[in-house]
Amino acid sequence: MTLGRLNHVGVATPSIERSLEVYRTQFGAEPHGAPFDLSTQGVRVCFVDAPNTQIELIQPLGPESPIAKFLEKNPEGGQHHLCFEVPDIEEARAWFEGQGARILGPTRIGAHGTPIFFLHPKDMGGVLTEIMESPKQAH
Repeated sequence: MTLGRLNHVGVATPSIERSLEVYRTQFGAEPHGAPFDLSTQGVRVCFVDAPNTQIELIQPLGPESPIAKFLEKNPEGGQHHLCFEVPDIEEARAWFEGQGARILGPTRIGAHGTPIFFLHPKDMGGVLTEIMESPKQAH
């Protein structure tokens, strides 16, 4: 297993609209598309393009969202996770399991429409890490 391309940095926010205004004002950046709900994960998502990656703005859809719990500890929001691409999600999951890494939940479909899973921050130097099948590889 080798480190793949950084696909995005996940940023939790209490308000996607307020965060988009910051990116517009401070960086002249516009959203990649309209915000959308990813109800299976309890979040509203919007991507902002950068030249070499994306910023994924994540807002909770309700109090049961994992992002709501993050915002309880960080009311203004902040960096939530890093997401790296892999060519084959099943192979990557098996490799991480073989290394003894704790995988948080099942493999599921993420905001890019490709399979993802998350690795526990305690196994990744304190950083919640998303592993995503490269959109070019997804079936």
